[in-house]
Amino acid sequence: MSDDKQAPATEGEKISRRAAIKKTVHAGLAAGAVASMPEWVLPALAQGEELVPFSDMPEDYSRPPARPGGTHFLDTRQISSDSFYTDNEDFYVVQHYGQPELDLSNYRLQITGLVDNPREYTLADLQSMPQFDIDAGFECGGNRPLGIFQGLIGNANWRGVRLRDILQAAGVQPEGKEIVFFGGDIGVEEIRETEVEQAFARSLPVVDAMRDVNMLALEMNGEALPQGHGRPVRVLIPGFYGVANVKWLTQIHVQDRRYMGRFMGRDYVTLKKEMVGDQERWVENSVTRINMKSAVVRVSRMGNNHTITGFALNDGTPLESVEVKIDDGPWQRAEIDSRASQYSWKLFSMPWNNPSAGEHTIVSRVTDVNGNVQPTQDALPEKISRWENFGQMPRTLVIS
Repeated sequence: MSDDKQAPATEGEKISRRAAIKKTVHAGLAAGAVASMPEWVLPALAQGEELVPFSDMPEDYSRPPARPGGTHFLDTRQISSDSFYTDNEDFYVVQHYGQPELDLSNYRLQITGLVDNPREYTLADLQSMPQFDIDAGFECGGNRPLGIFQGLIGNANWRGVRLRDILQAAGVQPEGKEIVFFGGDIGVEEIRETEVEQAFARSLPVVDAMRDVNMLALEMNGEALPQGHGRPVRVLIPGFYGVANVKWLTQIHVQDRRYMGRFMGRDYVTLKKEMVGDQERWVENSVTRINMKSAVVRVSRMGNNHTITGFALNDGTPLESVEVKIDDGPWQRAEIDSRASQYSWKLFSMPWNNPSAGEHTIVSRVTDVNGNVQPTQDALPEKISRWENFGQMPRTLVIS
């Protein structure tokens, strides 16, 4: 898989690449209207091709249409080889303190704390800096198979400023240990029976923040960052769950201790049993890197020949394979989309020719180059939280 590192593009190459991305995205533009369409009237089907309904989904399943300020998720049956990039209007959205509309003409990004050169950047300052782009897909830490059928997910091409360049220009001091990202979305929390105003914020250790793939994103799929995705600037931390990608970014702060705001210390925290030495203990961890995961999301048929489609996501570790098992049969290797790169989602497909009539169970698993295999649900550690759902996810359907 490619690593998305690229030499600086000429202006003509930039325009050509953006046009290609837009063309790819808008080829499936009608997908955003699927919630208002009749059952099974879905895009990205070839002439004579049709979707096979999953029997583990309600017959009248639909998701609400996208609306400003609301949570939005994909109908994952739309995911196909024609939808490598998720349309900006259909990429999943979750926010906790609404969607602030920042004044672009007066926008300032502050760099503060344990740095040699505190400063502010205007939007024009950031736009004038060297840019790079990267394909990155991610999911919400609370993505799940039930109810939303893995819909809190998306994949896009992002363009912006390298975070490392900003931090190096500021000069992180030796005692600086944690980089905190504050968004412009602000809410009131009751903490210890006291109401306090808090901005949405997440943090990274300095070593993680300095990865050369991290970005202050200004564009998404060749267009200015949309309002619902953090206009004018959001953090992009490839290989991490969506919660790390702080939107409406207004401040980067360097400090000498771990940041313990709500979304690091109290929420988006997974409580699970782990062996600590020779003792089994309940351990709490902030949701950070994406756990290796795959899921079957679509089965289509042309005559009696069927195609199984799904996605895989992980933290950027190279993959060895994605496999699919039908009923009690052997694991069969699926083909990974050739456009997949280190941090994008990895769409996969496998032909299923002449299946027998009746009910079938289909499941996928992904293996990385280190030999780690996506576990079954039963093999996952005992967990008391809704976060990090990455076990194998069987799907059922009926072939008539």
